[in-house]
Amino acid sequence: MVKQKKSILIVDDHPLFREGLKSMLERDRRFAIAGEAGTGQDGLAMAKKIQPDMILIDVSLPDMSGIHLIYDIRKALPDIHIIIVSMHSKVDYIAEAFKAGATGYVSKDSASDMLLQGIEKVSKGEFFMDSSLSHKVIERLTKLPVRETRISGNDYSSLTPREQEIMRMLAEGTSPKETASKLCISPKTVENHRANIMKKLNLKGTMELVRYAARIGLIDIDLWK
Repeated sequence: MVKQKKSILIVDDHPLFREGLKSMLERDRRFAIAGEAGTGQDGLAMAKKIQPDMILIDVSLPDMSGIHLIYDIRKALPDIHIIIVSMHSKVDYIAEAFKAGATGYVSKDSASDMLLQGIEKVSKGEFFMDSSLSHKVIERLTKLPVRETRISGNDYSSLTPREQEIMRMLAEGTSPKETASKLCISPKTVENHRANIMKKLNLKGTMELVRYAARIGLIDIDLWK
């Protein structure tokens, strides 16, 4: 009896990278490309329509973060396998991806070597993080200072996934107008979310938000403009 191929959806805004992934996966008889999308909204719609066995998602998408997309997909398809394939290797991105519901994380730099291995592991119900990232994560974790006090009360975990996404963008220096454009929402909605974020975290101004984001490891303060 011929085993049915695993169907895979690719969500990445770089056409050349998608073509590279398709070419690599199509050479393996175990997999079939079920579809591809260049935006988060298209990826979500396609995932709901074709319900593939697995989705490969980039963290950076033009209309939303891949992390938020994972949350949305999980609501519609709770049992689907999701692998992040991204150039980002920061610990916070990796941790948030798994927290959102990803079951694998592969660096784009090592995708040609590690992706098939990751797909195989994730298809069996296992978690996977490629070896080029694992040592970086461990190294980063061992260097984190021990916190004598915990952030309590209205802390980061009290924010909704959308609020966390908007907080990161604002903390990285993205203007409310640019944030609204990238997330396909109105500037007024962004301002409402910003007000809720500031209230929940008891912050008073952009610089406090940036310092808070840097303190919990959400952003690199050197990257803020």
